[in-house]
Amino acid sequence: MHFCLEPALAPGAMWSADDIAELCYLHYRTRLPKQGKPDPNREWTSLAAVVKVESAAQREVLASPGNLQVTKEVVAMGTGTKCIGQNKMRKTGDILNDSHAEIVAKRSFQRYLLHQMWLAASHQQCSIFIPGTETGKWKLKPNIIFVFFSSHTPCGDASIIPISEPENQLPKPGTGDGAAGQSAECRSNHDHLGPEDKRKLEKMASNHIIKRMKTDDGGCFSVITEDLSVQEVSVKRKDDTNPKICECSAEKQTANKETGLGRPKVVDVYRTGAKCVPGELGDARIPGLGYHSVGLLRVKPGRGDRTCSMSCSDKLARWNVLGCQGALLMHFLQYPLYLSAIIVGKCPYSQEAMRRAIIERCQHISFLPDGFLPQEVKLLQSDLQFEHSRQAIQEVQPNSKTKLVPCSAAISWSAVPEQPLDVTSDGFRQGTTKKAIGSHQSRVKTLETYWDYKEAALNYQEAWKVLRSQALLGWVKNAKEYLHFT
Repeated sequence: MHFCLEPALAPGAMWSADDIAELCYLHYRTRLPKQGKPDPNREWTSLAAVVKVESAAQREVLASPGNLQVTKEVVAMGTGTKCIGQNKMRKTGDILNDSHAEIVAKRSFQRYLLHQMWLAASHQQCSIFIPGTETGKWKLKPNIIFVFFSSHTPCGDASIIPISEPENQLPKPGTGDGAAGQSAECRSNHDHLGPEDKRKLEKMASNHIIKRMKTDDGGCFSVITEDLSVQEVSVKRKDDTNPKICECSAEKQTANKETGLGRPKVVDVYRTGAKCVPGELGDARIPGLGYHSVGLLRVKPGRGDRTCSMSCSDKLARWNVLGCQGALLMHFLQYPLYLSAIIVGKCPYSQEAMRRAIIERCQHISFLPDGFLPQEVKLLQSDLQFEHSRQAIQEVQPNSKTKLVPCSAAISWSAVPEQPLDVTSDGFRQGTTKKAIGSHQSRVKTLETYWDYKEAALNYQEAWKVLRSQALLGWVKNAKEYLHFT
């Protein structure tokens, strides 16, 4: 389901969602090696990237006011679909817990930022940073922004997407795969809830529209989604910085009333494999009427073994308040470094779900330390499809009997001069022997996540504490012993 966002242009119309997607796909084809990419006959993967968009400096604009072009450059990229289970986590810090493309790209981006800080400290003007007003702190040049691209909708809350169908195409009650076709990783933790929580969920289900939805592989299932009227009202806030979305939505409602058409009936919803956080409110998993509950924190699914990695939707919501730099780099930055836009490639997508998952869950946060602020990040979708996505490969081979599986490898690329590329598998650098596990060779890069250094970033940790207490209460935190490596 889409709002009227055509064409998907960025503020100022100097670049579009398709421009960013095309640039990322070209970079993937030409700059990343074959090693780590999927075998298109049987595998698929996901892609994410960070693009630097640099406009002309003020002096250049004054010299040539009619030529307001921007330069776009991919500065970080990641591929991957895997996440290790809790039992495979290591206290030595030599394994990557989360290798989803978005998280790999964000790590690559932090590596790029660290290199840019080194350039700034070396007094090189090519750095993206300039001195801040605080001694020893840096800030981003005012003519540079960063755009995050993902070939697919982030897992978790943003992937609970309503689908509408015309009235005459509605499935008959009781038809379709329904709950019988539910995958093991999406089965209920409804049974683990107490009577009070079950009553709450049943009441919640009665107040929501419950829909039959298509899965990525053509199956069907049921989920709870918010009533669309509630979702649209939540978008039309007084301080909304994208009035076109609101105007378009309002015009559409008026037109529907005049023609008597009413809203298209929502008949289905895409399911996410991400599971609700243990101990918190869970999905109702009600066959036919309510499977998922929206707005909840979720952890990524594992192969039987539960993971401790939060969903990409949850992590993007966190970055939208705390920035993408993480705790360590805040030692050297005057302000957090926020994304200006998030662009998703051609795939199942909902503007409402994206906004709910990434912006609205945390926009009420107050009493954050100076410099931290919930962002009104731009959310756009491209019409260009990633060539190695599951959907694209299924379209090329519609009659193939070979089972498509996610690629086990993850590729990390960063715009840095030394060792810009890493390929990992099952959390370890590809080619690492069992004997070498735990040694420096197995580490993806020089480790920078020592507990004391993270905790010493006081303003970041304070902001994170406020965010957890007001919006992300059930966030799963790894035990300290997994962060005490050097």
